[in-house]
Amino acid sequence: MKHIFDPVHQFIELDAAEVALLDTQPVQRLRRLHQLGLAYLAYPGAEHSRFSHALGAMALGTRILDTLRSQTPSYFQNEADFRYQRRLLRAALLLHDVGHGPFSHACEHVLARNHESRTAEIIALPELAHALARLEVNPQELLALITGSPTPYPVLRELVSGPNLDADRMDYLQRDAYFTGVTAGRYDTEQLIASLRVYEHNGAPVLGVDGRGVNALEGFVVARYLMFASVYFHHTTRAFERTLHEALTDLWPDPSALDPIEAYLAWDDFRIIDAFRTTHSPAGQALRDRRRLYSLVAEYNANDDLTRFNEAARALRERYGDAVWEDTQHQLIHRLPLGASGSKPTVYVRTASGIVDAREASDLIARLSGKASWRKLYLRRAESPC
Repeated sequence: MKHIFDPVHQFIELDAAEVALLDTQPVQRLRRLHQLGLAYLAYPGAEHSRFSHALGAMALGTRILDTLRSQTPSYFQNEADFRYQRRLLRAALLLHDVGHGPFSHACEHVLARNHESRTAEIIALPELAHALARLEVNPQELLALITGSPTPYPVLRELVSGPNLDADRMDYLQRDAYFTGVTAGRYDTEQLIASLRVYEHNGAPVLGVDGRGVNALEGFVVARYLMFASVYFHHTTRAFERTLHEALTDLWPDPSALDPIEAYLAWDDFRIIDAFRTTHSPAGQALRDRRRLYSLVAEYNANDDLTRFNEAARALRERYGDAVWEDTQHQLIHRLPLGASGSKPTVYVRTASGIVDAREASDLIARLSGKASWRKLYLRRAESPC
């Protein structure tokens, strides 16, 4: 048994087969991918990697599954079923980010491929296939958990790639809050995990929360909202992400060159930064020197501000033309926090009157369930009056 110390979850245990999976090159590459992309340019402590996040998500997912076994034992057919689901969950959480490229979403936009589409190719590599065979887990079942595809294990899918209560989100909120120092991202993890149950809804098992855990669920929802507002959509981070998109477009004039999985895996954050040491790209030079190409002019964070946002954007464009950049993020919030309409996935809560939608169990969650928006207006710095 191997023990790895983590500042968020303390000691994380792995058996020999899991260590072999951890030691594969695609997983070790996660050490060279920042969990928060360019957020370290706004929050100097945000240097943590997707590797540490993968370990943390695995640790949290394991605790959740152990809690479900204790609180909802009927969900598991027998001890062998529980053991297999546990191995499958831990492997899926270790690998859930393995398809990410350098600086994550900026890379996806340039290459026009999302990281999930890369995951199947990576899992099929001989090194990964051998490690998964040693773990005795089905690669297709593992892939389904990561991509959110149909699976015989819907509760595990919720824990790996679900829209609300996944271990991925539970870890990154804690981890990102810890390394950025933003206390708004913290929530009562212990109470939330202790409150998780497996319920039946429309004849299928779903992950839900015992009524006594509603306050912890509210804290979790608020923490996610606040982390988007203060960290993930921070104006400095967003400005440098725009610059990075331009720099990567210069660096990779032919995105199809990175279609082969071996070529794709050869790139990481370190190689990107090294490439900017000698680049002739203005955007690459700006990132190398942490020089701002964009100035924030105005910010509108409420839906009621849309009219004013459009008026301001129109006025700026009349004067500065293409130097204006409108950064509108509301389209990314369809999973925050619990969906904006009844058709969206939600969290189910057991109350005295039965199992209900979380929005019925909590006025706070109901009020936070509409569409959230973050809109910013920037000018290219050379054109900026600031």
